[in-house]
Amino acid sequence: MDKAAAARRIEELKKEIARHDYLYYVLDSPEISDEEYDALMRELRALEEAHPDLRTPDSPTQRVGGMPVDEFEHVVHEVPMLSLDNVFDFGELKAFCDRTNRALREEASYTAELKIDGVAVSLIYEDGIFVRGSTRGDGRVGEDVTANLRTVKSMPLRLMKPVSGRLEVRGEVYMQKKDFAELNAQREEEGEPLFANPRNAAAGSLRQLDPSITAKRRLRIFVYQVVNAAQRGLRSQCEVLQWLKGLGFPIQGTEKLCSSFDELTSYIDEWREKRFTLPYVTDGVVVKVDDLAKQEILGATAKAPRWAVAFKYPAEEKRTRVKGIEISVGRTGVLTPVAILEPVQLSGTIVQRASLHNEDEIRRKDVRVGDYVWVRKAGEIIPEVVRVDKEARTEELPVFEMPKECPACGSSVVRLPGEAAHRCLNRSCPAQIKEGLRHFASRGGMDIQGLGEKLIDQLVEKGLVRDIADLYTLSEEELASLERMGKKSAQNLIRALGASKNRPLANLIYALGIRYVGSRVAELLAENFESLERLMEATEEEILQIEGIGPRIASSVVSFFRDEANRRTIERLIALGVKTRLERPALEKDVWRGLRFVFSGELERATRLEAENVVKSLGGQVSSDVSRKTSYVVVGKNPGSKLERAVNLGVKTIDEDSFWHMVEEAKEG
Repeated sequence: MDKAAAARRIEELKKEIARHDYLYYVLDSPEISDEEYDALMRELRALEEAHPDLRTPDSPTQRVGGMPVDEFEHVVHEVPMLSLDNVFDFGELKAFCDRTNRALREEASYTAELKIDGVAVSLIYEDGIFVRGSTRGDGRVGEDVTANLRTVKSMPLRLMKPVSGRLEVRGEVYMQKKDFAELNAQREEEGEPLFANPRNAAAGSLRQLDPSITAKRRLRIFVYQVVNAAQRGLRSQCEVLQWLKGLGFPIQGTEKLCSSFDELTSYIDEWREKRFTLPYVTDGVVVKVDDLAKQEILGATAKAPRWAVAFKYPAEEKRTRVKGIEISVGRTGVLTPVAILEPVQLSGTIVQRASLHNEDEIRRKDVRVGDYVWVRKAGEIIPEVVRVDKEARTEELPVFEMPKECPACGSSVVRLPGEAAHRCLNRSCPAQIKEGLRHFASRGGMDIQGLGEKLIDQLVEKGLVRDIADLYTLSEEELASLERMGKKSAQNLIRALGASKNRPLANLIYALGIRYVGSRVAELLAENFESLERLMEATEEEILQIEGIGPRIASSVVSFFRDEANRRTIERLIALGVKTRLERPALEKDVWRGLRFVFSGELERATRLEAENVVKSLGGQVSSDVSRKTSYVVVGKNPGSKLERAVNLGVKTIDEDSFWHMVEEAKEG
């Protein structure tokens, strides 16, 4: 491909990938599979490597993180990034509205928006291309975090509509509750300090000196302000939000125009409890004068605008008593102290347990059995002890000591150098076995229907199961003899175990419980090595060749399969009939060998995956992109750029009916 053609194709790929990023990260409505997306990225990266001078800052390949920086450069905000004054009840909010109305000499309308608990940032675009991003800092001087912001996939690197000149917008970088919980769980497993809340996690991630670390933290952004919006012909905050949405920026979408104080209070009351159902944390409501011209009239103090205020919901902290401290043992042997609490309601649910994380945290907070403590939900998800009510401690209570022996198996407990966690190193520990079995049987793993928590407890306690392979040696008689397990339930479980032997290779890899290997990494390993046997012999260097897998994961995978106990277990799984190879569609006939198909648009007679499998069953190949090697482009409804590219390259295009006619002929012939 000559340079001119490469330049055209790079632009096509950049636009297509940007559209898919918007569909996935903003609208939560993906159109293509991860594999198809990865193929587009691989093609773009290959073209940019062949033509480095065509690589631009707005390229999706630049999201993965650049070179680590020694320090952040300072950025002076041309328009200060002011903070908001807070109000804490309706009386204070009414006083704000009254002051505003008096200053304007008329009643104002207000835009109410949920206040995201994240990190405020400024984004600069030149002719629609993202060029710089910075933190608020002290409001006048922030830090240049451009490289890290490029990794935030919900933020457009190129706007969806042309915008001339310099555009500055502002928003909030945040971390979803589930991503925060996963990050802290991972850090706890690794013995690293935990983040206090999603806002701290987002701030810490955004200020990483190595952008590749930021890229792994799954940060997101909401944008809510256009600096000098009137110069763009915008007249109100509601209009600003819709304009931003049209450019491809993610907006929160819960805003409401309120024309009276009663409407404001109604909105605030509506979201007081409803906010807990959102996937992200919000701690209040931002109230803004909607009319931008009136905002100008009201102006600002040195610290905050006079036209906006943040209504803060009361902190969700409740006082209760520690009845005891239990130790839970995870599947990797980590001992976690858990406070057993007198029941208390938090964020709409009853809380009776709260993680104390590790011995260092217990020491720092000085938590003792019998103490009255304040508890909250970190990230509105994970119950935790915030502090002890020392004044309520009327007698000397014993200091808690981590056990020297594992409570599950009696083995010695160690604290490895550099780790906060205490571990049981006994691989035969029943608690570790139970947690490992739960993970193995989970929906993302082998999906063994009927193998619940209580049944797993029985199987381990009665010595019927000592590792995952033992599951496949169970008999109906053994199962039927267990509590709450009759003959019918036993038969159903045996059938479920048999069915699980045919689960895809990726599910099996995930189910093994290799440290740092989640479902996505498992899919990458399955696709690249095609069998568990091949993966077992892989070197770190081979694994590191896979895009998306770093040194820590590679080292963990190799270490897992070097362990003789793990190898023996896998050998037993193979002997017991568990499939360990990547299943490709069965080859009915080899009549399409050498033919390469690309599908574009929506199919009516089958899903795209089903159609692709038909091609493979006839010996053909399927590609996600059109090239001169493509034999046919199958065109469905609403085809995308693939059709145009096929026409430009002179590749033969056929409609869906013609494709299925070809299939029938191939099968008959």
